[in-house]
Amino acid sequence: MRVSRDHQRALWRIGLVCALVVSGWVGWAPFHNRVSAHEIPADVTVHVLVKPEGQTLRLLVRAPLESMRDVIFPTREPGFLELAAAQGAVRTAAELWIANGVRAWEEGQRLGRPVMAAVRLSLPSDQSFVTWEQAEAQVSGAPLPADTQLLWTQAQLDVLLEFQVQSALSRFSIETDFARFGIRTLSVVRFLPPGGTTRVFQYMGDAGVLDLDPRWFQAARRFIVSGVEHILGGVDHLLFLLCLVVPVRRFRSLVLMVTAFTVAHSITLIAAAFEFVPSGLWFPPLVETLIALSIVWMALENIVGVAHMRRRWALTFAFGLVHGFGFSFALRETLQFGGSHFVTSLLAFNVGVEVGQILALAVIVPAVSLVFRYVVAERIGGILISALVAHQAWHWMMDRGQDLLAHDWPFTARDTVSVALRAAIVIWLAVWGYWYALGRAPKMRQ
Repeated sequence: MRVSRDHQRALWRIGLVCALVVSGWVGWAPFHNRVSAHEIPADVTVHVLVKPEGQTLRLLVRAPLESMRDVIFPTREPGFLELAAAQGAVRTAAELWIANGVRAWEEGQRLGRPVMAAVRLSLPSDQSFVTWEQAEAQVSGAPLPADTQLLWTQAQLDVLLEFQVQSALSRFSIETDFARFGIRTLSVVRFLPPGGTTRVFQYMGDAGVLDLDPRWFQAARRFIVSGVEHILGGVDHLLFLLCLVVPVRRFRSLVLMVTAFTVAHSITLIAAAFEFVPSGLWFPPLVETLIALSIVWMALENIVGVAHMRRRWALTFAFGLVHGFGFSFALRETLQFGGSHFVTSLLAFNVGVEVGQILALAVIVPAVSLVFRYVVAERIGGILISALVAHQAWHWMMDRGQDLLAHDWPFTARDTVSVALRAAIVIWLAVWGYWYALGRAPKMRQ
């Protein structure tokens, strides 16, 4: 049987595709095995020491070797590194995973690529990164003996990076991409300025551009943005605002009410920043449970009807005190980025929260008004929205309550009672000041 030219071409194409598939499978299988041998570690800690000296900004970085995937390190059974043959692979890993993951700025000007001045493997028991002198001596010292029995999954990779700068007295910023090292990556950065006090930063993942010695306006800018992001990214706070909007859609009245909320949470936020709160593990779940309760309460009040706006103001202020403790948990880990500008950072965060709330109101108020005008009647729509919010917040309250009950309640401890009394005094003064100001203010119309 004769086969037409078109059929011959079709058979050639089919054969070519099959050959490509088979060759791809054969080539991919060992590649897959190589990659799967370098799985992403669960928890990784990276240590970074930063020290300006003369016209050089020097960084000492230590990271676990096993976190540097896609690099094949020569080993012998049962997984010990072939140290003599692994030098090239180790330097490649240092270039790809550390040198390429660090950027630096001097007085706002981006610096060039760093130079890898030294690369060295260290034992997992080595403790030299406690001080700069010990770490520098370790990284710049002689390599490990070739017969050292070191598992590649336990080795530490130490790298000395150097940036050329104008002056050691300049203000520096760095940015790292170390979050890719593991599922959860903790970076511990210590900045050693000339003649100054060592400043320590600890953060999970990546912190973006980190100002090592920020000016007041840099700290303010960072925390204003942080406050806005915290509000716009916090579903529970947005639902609380939604509960305020449902019965009152006059923007000016809502802004004043939200400002009272801001004043309240500023009081407890500042009190928490100065450690006027219990330090027990039960306190965060207690606050989170009360935040969920505040949403349920406001939603149910919307369903039954808001009788007096003055009472609504009081509730908003009272629940603002609770939400302030919630804000403090988010702020606690980030205050370190404010440098010496502690008060500025606190105030800037509160300003950011207020800006975020106003931005949220600018979206929620028109949206709710449009729903009540074109979709459903105001009374029925208010009940439906509040019921959905109450349902979600109720589940939050139950889940957080279960977490709360799992903790011990050390109310009899002397330090806990002392902190609780001081916090109660602060809250009492805040409530008294609020009621005094409210009594002198003209009554709001419903």
